[in-house]
Amino acid sequence: MPAVAETPPSSPAEADAAVWTDRPGLLLESTGEGIFGIGLDGHCVFINRAGAALLGYEVAEVLGRNMHELTHHSYQDGSAYPDSACPIFRAFRRGQPCRIDTEVFWRRDGSAVPVEYSSHPILDGAKVRGAVITFVDITERRRADQALRQSRNLLEQRVAERTAELTAALEQLRALSAWTDSVREEERTRIAREIHDELGSLLVALKMEVGWLDKRLAEQPARAPEAAQEMRRSMRCKCQGMSGLIERAVDDVGRIITDLRPSILDHQGLWAALEWQAHDFAQKAELTLDWDMQTAAADEPTGPAATAVFRIFQEMLSNVARHARARRVAVRILASGTLLQLDVQDDGVGAAAQAFSAPTAYGVRGMRERARHFGGTVEAHSAPGRGCTFGLRLPLTGA
Repeated sequence: MPAVAETPPSSPAEADAAVWTDRPGLLLESTGEGIFGIGLDGHCVFINRAGAALLGYEVAEVLGRNMHELTHHSYQDGSAYPDSACPIFRAFRRGQPCRIDTEVFWRRDGSAVPVEYSSHPILDGAKVRGAVITFVDITERRRADQALRQSRNLLEQRVAERTAELTAALEQLRALSAWTDSVREEERTRIAREIHDELGSLLVALKMEVGWLDKRLAEQPARAPEAAQEMRRSMRCKCQGMSGLIERAVDDVGRIITDLRPSILDHQGLWAALEWQAHDFAQKAELTLDWDMQTAAADEPTGPAATAVFRIFQEMLSNVARHARARRVAVRILASGTLLQLDVQDDGVGAAAQAFSAPTAYGVRGMRERARHFGGTVEAHSAPGRGCTFGLRLPLTGA
């Protein structure tokens, strides 16, 4: 449009009116978005300063140039972008608007800038004269979207990993629960067998002896004095034998009760129970015991925590008896006021490290679960041919 000479305003009011005369131009320059117009041939008719700056040009350098060839000539990967495939050209030539946010415009320095652009046809009645294109740099939006996608992918990955861990833990818990039920049932079976075999036979023997005494007492009045005296001696022998059977029954009952719950743990405390258990185990297993305990009464756990420590210690010794084939076992117990350290070391055949984390290592898993309940840990260190060391670490304050 050719410039038109204007008469200088003669008053402030006329000057204000002149400022507001070009309202479209004011709107174009006041927006931060890029805006340009093209004719049917694709050449730029106008562009605002924001649009030219986004593309790295001055306004005068863009006017009259083919905008597709100038800034939309290639895809993001650098391959050629024919104007016949350009949504801007295709849309306004058909008289239809479009909005695209998946492409790039190319700057003067050859760099690509991600943009969101929209094209609206300019109509003269029913005839299309060109189009107005608005565009905005969405680099930060793309960067934020990418960061969001990465965060979402990372979160999904972590959720999947945690779900897998929880699933595995649940399976392990179920296996441990099944193993615990199996062990409990085996223990009940063993106790029932001992009661049947030991106490049952003793009680049957006592019943037979009592029956013999009853029969002889009934025959006593009819016997001669000499025979009666001999019978009294026989009855005394029977009574002594019955006393021995009763003592055996008492011992068996005490042993079974001790297996179920050592009375020393309730009456004398954890430290005494651990020492008794270690020496009793070494004597029965015919092992040399290296015993070292440095504790104080004030540090002694009580209640469920004491029971847990005692059962863990029993399981450590049980592992030595079942698997180690050892000749010597060393027990170190140290209570420092805030932490209980209990180590059981043997000189046996040892095992690979992965054996203690295997799905079927229910004894080790049971010890760890007991310790974890009171904030403690159980670790196993071993190697083939180098023995094994089990270590319990339990905070005394929490216990």
